[in-house]
Formats: sequence, structure tokens, C-alpha cells
Amino acid sequence: MSVAGGDATIELLRRLVAIDSVNPSLVPGGAGENEIARAVADELRAAGLDVVLADAAPGRPNVVGVLEGRGRGRCLMLCGHLDTVGVAGMPAPFDPAVRDGRLYGRGAQDMKGGLAAMLAAAREVASRGLPCGRLVVAGVADEEHASLGAEALVRDWRADAAVVGEPTDLAVVVGHKGFSWVEVTAHGRAAHGSRPAEGRDAILRMGRVLSQLERLDRELQARPAHPFLGTPSLHASTIEGGRELSTYPDRCVLQFERRTVTGEPVDVALPEARAILARLAAEDPALEVDARFLFGRPAYETPPDHDLTRLLEAALNRGGRSARRAGATFWTDAAILGHAGIPAVVFGPGGAGLHGLEEHVRLDEVVACREALVELALAYCAGP
Repeated sequence: MSVAGGDATIELLRRLVAIDSVNPSLVPGGAGENEIARAVADELRAAGLDVVLADAAPGRPNVVGVLEGRGRGRCLMLCGHLDTVGVAGMPAPFDPAVRDGRLYGRGAQDMKGGLAAMLAAAREVASRGLPCGRLVVAGVADEEHASLGAEALVRDWRADAAVVGEPTDLAVVVGHKGFSWVEVTAHGRAAHGSRPAEGRDAILRMGRVLSQLERLDRELQARPAHPFLGTPSLHASTIEGGRELSTYPDRCVLQFERRTVTGEPVDVALPEARAILARLAAEDPALEVDARFLFGRPAYETPPDHDLTRLLEAALNRGGRSARRAGATFWTDAAILGHAGIPAVVFGPGGAGLHGLEEHVRLDEVVACREALVELALAYCAGP
């Protein structure tokens, strides 16, 4: 599919990418979602939707547009996040450029391409008239950090099903992994480097923990794979400790991430870490290491018999795309919606450079996503 430079959806995408919406929880002083939320609100109002702006946190707005059908039916939500990660090292992050059928800029793939497709789909559905049901389009804050926007959204809004427009290369993603973050602290004793009898090396003691975590990771990845999500895994994310070269380090702090599959509790990494520490303490009673849970999000699967998946696949096939069903290794707001009782799939245009220094989205997939969402909204809202 070729995409003309004047396509209204692509022009909308250009405008969205040109707005700085870096998450201030990730980058102190980041612009946040205010400007882009108002741009999205203006677009939804121009399309004829009723619009509500409400802060998910102080100065961090969500925007929700509602299109009511002429008759009774079901409610479909299209949900996308407004924020992006930081732009350090990018020469022109907010100067969208089109080359070889791709649009480059921060957020182009994650996820302003999907957001533009959703907004354009809502405009098209409104122009045709929604015969039945209700279409809700939500732009949410803070997905790249703590998903405060999605949590606020599900407190105030309901729907029968939802599409979360993260980049999936137009695959219909029916599940994704969760994550569990844990911090481990090894305690030592500071002393001059020439006096080993007085010092206790916290960093070397943390080495024992790292060795056991590596063993656990191998065991996790040797488990039978989930058909869509694969296996659990873990990695050491950050480590810091020590004062100077000639001093025994009295403290070492490790933070690690455990990726989870459905059926595992969100804090699963904490008892696993504590079991490792208990074994190490049994071998060396002088070892002083403790662990605490930091944060986590659950894995999610779309109910297997839900007709949202089937209808979206049918819409793709009608548009000339071969529908593909898949899982994702990354986490999305679909888990918050799904666990709040709004069954969701993840579906959006693909590209490359996710969180990288050169990010792009494929323009033909932005347009194909828009077209599939139009067909899905008309079919789903009409009811079974």
C-alpha cells in the first residue's frame, strides 16, 4: 500500500510527533502530556465527539472522546498513551521526517502512529454515523512510567472491549508478559583496603547472589513455553556500591527485573529472591543480604472466546491484510484494562527504534490500522 504525502492521517501523525510529550517521571523537567492532550481533544471535538479532559495526576491529563450511536449496542474503547520516553542523543526528535514510507521522530512508533490511527478512525466512524452502541477514544498519561493514566481511566470509564494501539506490526496481540521488580541489598563493613580482617566486602557478597540469579534465569527459560508468551526470564538491571578503590565496600544494591507469564503473581520475584538468600545464609551465617519488592504489573491474556479478536482479524482480512495472532514480551496498559473487566487486545502499526535514537513507524501500516479500526468499530458496536 502506498501512502500519499497529503494523507490526512499522516499529517495528523506529523503534528502529534512534533509535540514534545516526554514523561516527566522519567526525565525531570519533561514536557508531559498537557499540550498533546489538548491537541488530541481538539481533534476529537473537530470529529464530532464529546470530550472530557481530566487529570490522572496533577498536571498529567487524560483525554476521552465519546461517540454515541443512534441505537443500542456495545461499547468499544480505543486506548493509546500520550507520553514518550526521553530524547537524549536524538538530533531532531520533534521534527518529523518522512523517508522511504516511514515517519521518523520520537514517539512515531511508540505510540503516536497508533494514536493517529485511532483518532482518524474515530473521525471516519463519526462521518459515516455510528448506527449502534458507543465508541470511546482515550488518550492516557504516564504509560511509560507507572500507568497512572490507565488506572484513572478504568476508575471512571467502562467498555465492553478495548483495543490498545501499541506497535504490533499489525498482529492481533492476545496476551503479553508482566514484570516484577526487586531490590537486593548486601551489607558489608567499611575498612581500609589494607586491613582485610576489619573489612567485609559487600560487592563480593552480592556476587554470590548474582550467580544464583543467573542460575534461576536458566531454570526459568528452560520451562515449557507458553504458546504466546514464551517463558519467564530475569535480568540484573542496575547495580551500585562501594566508595573508593582503597576502601572495603560496606553496601551494594542490586535491582533486577523478572518477566512473568499468566498465572504468576505480580510479586513472584520476591519469594524467589528470598529463597536464594536463605540458601546462601545457610552456607554463610555471616552473610547479610535482604530483598524488597519495588513494583510490578501482571501478565495478561485476552479471553480466548471473546469475539473482539475474531472481528478485528476479519476486519484486517477484508482490508487485504492476512490477520496474525500473537503474544508480546513487553507490558502494556491492556493488562490494566483487562484486569478491570474490559477485555482488550493490543494492535497497532509497526516500525523500529523503540526507545532508541532513531525511531520510525511504517506509514502504510498506520493507514491499514486506521481502516481496520473503522471496520472493527462498526461491527463490534453493532453487537453480536
